[in-house]
Amino acid sequence: MIAKQFLITGIVMAVFAMVLSILFRIQLAWPDTDFPILEVFLGKWAEGGRMKPEFFLSLVTIHGTMMVFFVLTAGLSGTFSNLLIPYQLGARDMASPLMNMLSYWFFFTACVIMVASFFVESGPASAGWTIYPPLSSVPTSIPGSGLGMTLWLISMTLFIASQVLGGVNYISTVLNMRTKGMDLWKMPLTIWAFFLTAIVGLLSFPVLVSAVVLLFFDRSVGTSFYLSDLVVQGEILPNEGGSPILFQHLFWFLGHPEVYIVVMPALGLTSEIISTNSRKPIFGYHAMVYSLVGITVLSFIVWGHHMFVTGMNPFLGGVFMITTLIIAVPSAVKAFNYIATLWRGNIRFTPAMMFAIGMVSFFVSGGLTGLYLGNAALDINLHDTYFVVAHFHLVMGSASIFGMLAGVYHWYPKMFGRMMDTRLGYLHFWLTFLGAYLVFFPMHFMGIDGVPRRYYTFTAFPFMDKWISVNLLITWAAIVAGLAQVAFLWNFFASIWKGKKATQNPWNSNTLEWTTPVEHIHGNWPGEIPTVYRWPYDYSKPGHDTDFIPQTVPFSETMSSNLPHDFEGNEEAIRIQEEWNKANNREVTEGEG
Repeated sequence: MIAKQFLITGIVMAVFAMVLSILFRIQLAWPDTDFPILEVFLGKWAEGGRMKPEFFLSLVTIHGTMMVFFVLTAGLSGTFSNLLIPYQLGARDMASPLMNMLSYWFFFTACVIMVASFFVESGPASAGWTIYPPLSSVPTSIPGSGLGMTLWLISMTLFIASQVLGGVNYISTVLNMRTKGMDLWKMPLTIWAFFLTAIVGLLSFPVLVSAVVLLFFDRSVGTSFYLSDLVVQGEILPNEGGSPILFQHLFWFLGHPEVYIVVMPALGLTSEIISTNSRKPIFGYHAMVYSLVGITVLSFIVWGHHMFVTGMNPFLGGVFMITTLIIAVPSAVKAFNYIATLWRGNIRFTPAMMFAIGMVSFFVSGGLTGLYLGNAALDINLHDTYFVVAHFHLVMGSASIFGMLAGVYHWYPKMFGRMMDTRLGYLHFWLTFLGAYLVFFPMHFMGIDGVPRRYYTFTAFPFMDKWISVNLLITWAAIVAGLAQVAFLWNFFASIWKGKKATQNPWNSNTLEWTTPVEHIHGNWPGEIPTVYRWPYDYSKPGHDTDFIPQTVPFSETMSSNLPHDFEGNEEAIRIQEEWNKANNREVTEGEG
């Protein structure tokens, strides 16, 4: 139930953020055109049908905040951690149901406060989703620096409380509540991803709280943690001695791990879906786990690549550049392992599989541009241009959204007991996939040409005139991709009542969640929790009569397909297997399979 609450709240926030993005894309595509309908919906922020510059920046700020934190962090991790950790580990519930419930309601309250900031007189926060001082620390900077900014800070504090509660719960459940036989090396990659994501969140989110608390002091108490030598409307502020660079360090110490808090759960879901629908074992299971661990560790020592243009010591910049390029290695391991799993697989192109493959596509194409931005010399030219927008919308935004949608299509039968419509799923995939590339791929070339992001209009700069037609293309692509989500929303909500009833294991999958009844019951399993005997990726095993062997099937029932490495050094099991092999004239070598 809590997983459903996170998912549906995340979907509502995603729709809200998508509408905001289409509004500011309309401004960029037709900057000198009046749209009277805008005044109907936006009131004083679009008098005469033309959006005000300060409101444009508010739209960009809240769009980024909602997508990064409310949709891709809480909507993705909150949904699938709550759904799959107890199911796939064989637990009756989470370690602390109370903390779990509080985690959702803190998140919900944060969402309500963020949306409410649109209804205050000075408007919502408008310092960008990174809320850099002094726009965020001096209430008189711009209209959005007033009450709207305060509400942003309150909302984010509640959101971080939600994430910390959830993270403690997820870690405790994984470490303490696995069923009999479920050791760490029998856990699905989904659980590894959620477990390590929770660790990253638990260590990095409190740092943003400290940054926010100091920002509150600067705004309200007269301190100068981030302020120094400022003049606002001809008035010299009394603050001295602070530095906005301090805020950037604190923000990005969360901000870069946040990228992996968003991406790692999507990678975990993708691993499960690609293996299940390729009818093959995941390629390099241990390498996939170690790559997740490597990403977890390295994510904490690369934050400075967001700050190459702050006057950073070139030696320190070089250190951050090297660690940034090194973190590409575990990411590449995952991409190659996905491709190797797909290679010569008996692939079933379900909507979930299409979105999972789309996730890998965005992860690769968006990740490659990260190599440019991770290089200090190149980043100085590309920083704060549309190249950055293109990069993180592909590698973080699109890849994570596609991973999340893949998870929704794949585990929908487990959540609601019904199937989503496949044809609508294909329509949704192709329109969204093509729309995302048409929106974000051209932005790379705009960035290389030096077009800065967050500008309200490009018509004041002659060198940008050539990009007006490209902005038009991007906006139409965004509108079409936005309309494609109507197909998903109809499919999602209508299928809850009208969808075809699901069978217990519609995908012929091996993991424990498909051993629970279709009808939801308290405690997940009606009787004793099943015992686990094997890893979750025994698909298409030579010698077995079906192409999947669930984790709950003992090796004694699969003597004709067992391999020496299956027994993990259990000498008694190996002896019994060897005797059976001799009696049945079966020869098996360690390298087989």
